[in-house]
This record gives sequence, structure tokens and C-alpha cells, in this order.
Amino acid sequence: MSGVVPVAHARKYFFRDGMNMEKEVLKARNIYKSFPGVKALQGVDFTLREGEIHALMGENGAGKSTLIKVLTGVYTKDEGNICLDDKEVSIHSPEAAQKVGISTVYQEISLCPNLTVAENLYIGRDGKIWKNWRSMNKAAKQLLESLDIPAEPTEQLANCSIAIQQMVAIARSVDMKCKVLILDEPTSSLDENEVQKLFGLMLDLKKRGVGIIFVTHFLDQVYAVCDRITVLRDGKLVGEYLISELPRVQLVSKMLGKDMDDLSDIKSIAKKYDGEDSGKEIFSAHELQSNADIKPFDMSVKKGEINGFTGLLGSGRSECVRAVFGADKVIGGYLDKNGKRIKVKKPIDAMKSGIAYLPEDRKNDGIIGELSVRDNIILALQVLKGPFRPFSKAEAQKFAEEYINLLDIKTASADTPIKSLSGGNQQKVILARWLLTHPEYLILDEPTRGIDVGTKVEIQKLVLQLASEGVSVTFISSEIDEMVRTCSRLIVMRDRQKVGELSGDDVSQQKIMSTIAGD
Repeated sequence: MSGVVPVAHARKYFFRDGMNMEKEVLKARNIYKSFPGVKALQGVDFTLREGEIHALMGENGAGKSTLIKVLTGVYTKDEGNICLDDKEVSIHSPEAAQKVGISTVYQEISLCPNLTVAENLYIGRDGKIWKNWRSMNKAAKQLLESLDIPAEPTEQLANCSIAIQQMVAIARSVDMKCKVLILDEPTSSLDENEVQKLFGLMLDLKKRGVGIIFVTHFLDQVYAVCDRITVLRDGKLVGEYLISELPRVQLVSKMLGKDMDDLSDIKSIAKKYDGEDSGKEIFSAHELQSNADIKPFDMSVKKGEINGFTGLLGSGRSECVRAVFGADKVIGGYLDKNGKRIKVKKPIDAMKSGIAYLPEDRKNDGIIGELSVRDNIILALQVLKGPFRPFSKAEAQKFAEEYINLLDIKTASADTPIKSLSGGNQQKVILARWLLTHPEYLILDEPTRGIDVGTKVEIQKLVLQLASEGVSVTFISSEIDEMVRTCSRLIVMRDRQKVGELSGDDVSQQKIMSTIAGD
């Protein structure tokens, strides 16, 4: 479960008293960057000190990604200056950023999975090492051991876990003598143990004097390992704060620009629409089994109910709902709708039965990056209508504008390519796509992963509103507290089989964990 970090333990283990982190290794001053119709950065300042871990925080669309891309040469700033070790530098490309000592490791790892660990460390760099395989593997082994990375130089990268792949990417940056390391959402796909290993590496680099910019949406992780926080909002600098002087509630308030609604209110609203008095069972699965190696399972959802699947990463949560939607091949069991058996062999069968599915992997299974916001919104309804009955542009524009306004999607226009939007706004577009089909049953798999706190709250409230209107919802999240707030009933998974079902007062973090553990 990414994001779950024993904070008190982490701080005790990771922080050293009296460490001098006042030398400024990177200074960005008065940075401006605009795109057609959007002022992405407006006079932003940012300071990174030597040997510190500095969190860059803000809602999706606040300007974090734009600032990172300016610092790494992906974008050219409109105004302002960037200094490294008190010397102004000109950064017009990622290669130029690498040369001055700025490296970035993104959430989507940009290495070559078909090559070995050693090859990924040195490809495109040192010709002498690249030509001499023995020397290359020896150098790679020394580098990996010096950073305590548990990987073999000759192992194919694809066989390594995501956490190890990220560590290899970091090791490559370190070996290229980076002074500034930018980690952009590195923990979003990691479990707790992998997060701790990555944090260990980060703190080792901190001791070596590397300045680290850490971008994450997990507040626990920020307070576990960071020294300072810079908050951006709407392309502007809100402020820079010592971690010890900024309580979490204040951080969230600064990110949102207003006092955050008490999340306990969400739970009280959820109880109001918990499905217990909401009517009959709408959909049910009986001994359902797919080719994704999950054991046969039963589940049901009532009209207006929000239920969920919970369990550790790899437990089979996503595979269960993929079977319900027909995204994986069903090899056993069946589905009922209103007590009558239905055939769901592929997603279009599920869609015609009133089932909608927001997938876990937004980038690969959700958005079509080159298409506009408008085309992404109307996609599912167009599929239901059929290829020979296309919407007119006026109809499509009307639908798009309605849902852009309804969900407050931040985009320059409906014609904007969806790939240009922030992650949270991309997620809203996918939600709009399915809401446009007016589903009876909405499956949401990790709808709030990798998005900011404010958008998370918006999505949770939207889910509750849909339930109040009679839509049945299955909700999946790696964050247990989010599941507890939102769901009235939980199916607990372990090792790809259903091991329990919780409802009422049993929907609690303690009960979920004990059920997963088998206690």
C-alpha cells in the first residue's frame, strides 16, 4: 500500500541533528512560463540547499511539473534566472541540465527494460566502459554496492521490481555527478517496504550532499523524510517552510488556498448513502474467475451503495473488477443484473449492461493522449452509439462543455490535447467520459492515485453525490483511510482470493489490516 509510512520511526531513523544545510546549491528566481491561454508560472522563486530533501507541493495544475521542466530544460522559461552554486546557468535541454548537474527520475521510468542493469547505467555515456563488458559490469557492481542497491549488474532490468528500477535510475544520475536530483512521484507504485528502501537511498544521498527535490502527493512521506516544503498554487509561490514549522492541516490549507473541509464530514455523508436502505441488489458476481489467476469470488452491490475492494498491492483487487467489466477473459462463474444472468465477455457487453470502469493505469488504459479533451469525453458514448452514427461537432462540443463545467476541469479549451492536462484533470476527463454514459454501476480503480489533496476530496464528494442519486459504485484505493471514509462495505483480498467482507463498524483500518493478515 503505497503512501503508508511509519512516520515517527522514519524521522527517528533518517534525520541527523545539527546538519548544516544552508549552502544554496540551486536558486531559481522570478520564473515565468506561459502557454496559450495559461500562465503556468508567475514569478516563482525556489531554493534548494546542499544535502536537503525539499518537497515541492501543490494541487495538480499548481505549476510543479512546469517548474521541474523549466529546471531540467524540457521547457524554456519566459523570464527569470537559474543559478547553480551561485553561478547563473542557461538550460535549454535535458542534456544541458545533466551537464550542469541536474538529473530527474520520473514516475514513468525512462530506462530500457530489455537491457541489463549495467547497460542501463552506462548506455550512451562512456564508450570505453560500454565496449568492455567486464569493466562495465565491475564498475556497475561497485556503484550498486556503494549505494546499497540490491541488484546484479547482469540482471535484465525488466526482471527487477519498480523500486529497484527507480534506484538504478537514481544510481545512473549519481554516477553522472548530479548535484540536484529531482524525484517526480517516485513512490506512487511502490509498497511500504519498497518506499522505505527508496527513502534509505534518498537519505544516503542526502548525507553525500546531494540536494533532492521530492514531488509526491503522500503527506505522510513528506513529513517522514523532508526538511523543507515549497508550496505552489495557481502558478504562484505560496511560500517556503521548514517541515517542523508547518503542521499538515496548514499545509493542505495553503495548497488549497482555503480551509480544508473536515474529511470526517465525508464519512458522515457516506453513511447517509451507504446503500443499506437504498433498495435492491443491482449487480452480483457468482464464483467469478478470470485468466488473471484470481480465485473464484462472489460480490454484489446495491442501488446507491459504495463498496470496495481492499488489500495489499498484488492481492487481486484490480483483477476482480477487470473480470466484472470483461477487461480480462472470464473463465468461470457468471454475473447477474437485477437477478437475471447477463453475459459479459468483453467491455462493450459490460457497457451495454450499464457498467462503467475507470482503470487503474490512467496513462496506458485511460486517456488517449493525442486526442482532445472533447474527443476523450465522448469516446465511451460514441462506442455505445456505434461507429456509423458519429456525433456532430456541435453535439460533441455541447457534451464536453457540460462536463468541463460540471467537474471543473482546468483546460484552455475542449480542443486541448488531454496529454497537456495535469494528472488530476486527466482523471476528471475520464470520469466525465463514463458519467456521460449515465451508468447504473460505476467501478473506480485508484481514481485518486497521483493527484492532489483538493482533487481527491472533489472526487470523493462526487462519488458520494452519485451514490445519493442511485448510482452503485465500487471504489478501490491503496490508501486505507480513503477506503474507510468512502465505502460502507469492503471486500478484503489476499493472495488473489477473497478472504473477508466488512461492513458497518468493522469498516476500520485496524479491522482491514487484521483481516489482510489473517488474524
